[in-house]
Amino acid sequence: MRIEDLPGELLMWVLIASEVLVFAAGITAMASVRLTDPEGFAAAQAMLDGRMAALNTVVLVTSGLFAARAERAAAHQERRAARLFLGLAALGGVLFLVVKGMEYAADMEAGIGIETHPFYTFYFLITGFHAAHVLAGIVLLGIVGLRARAEAVQAGAAFWHMVDLVWVLILPPIYLLA
Repeated sequence: MRIEDLPGELLMWVLIASEVLVFAAGITAMASVRLTDPEGFAAAQAMLDGRMAALNTVVLVTSGLFAARAERAAAHQERRAARLFLGLAALGGVLFLVVKGMEYAADMEAGIGIETHPFYTFYFLITGFHAAHVLAGIVLLGIVGLRARAEAVQAGAAFWHMVDLVWVLILPPIYLLA
């Protein structure tokens, strides 16, 4: 595939690629530190509530479907439908943040903080950075929904799909791989 064949604006693809690389660097750093204390990392990881992560995965994947539907509607000049789907995608982002906030609160109530163990340092930094991207994505979806032009909706949906992709990339090393 050539750069000219990418849909949408090149700058959005540069942003998406750079953000994915930043998260990949964080995951790589976590994996490297994990090698120094595999038992400690496994014990710390076991303290997390995987049910919250599973719920958030369903929420984000579903919101990604709504973003794709918004993109399709906007491409067919169905602005009202595009706005509806963008709103549903953004609502999924809000729900994700609520669940993540509940998870963080439960972690802190259990005595888990950013300095409790190096695993939690990575956990809070990586998932917190991702949550910031979810928040940015909600704002972006709201902005592009104002006019619901096909190009803008495509850019917003591309960013939202990056948020989904990053969650799928951080889910295994944080919640699944012991």
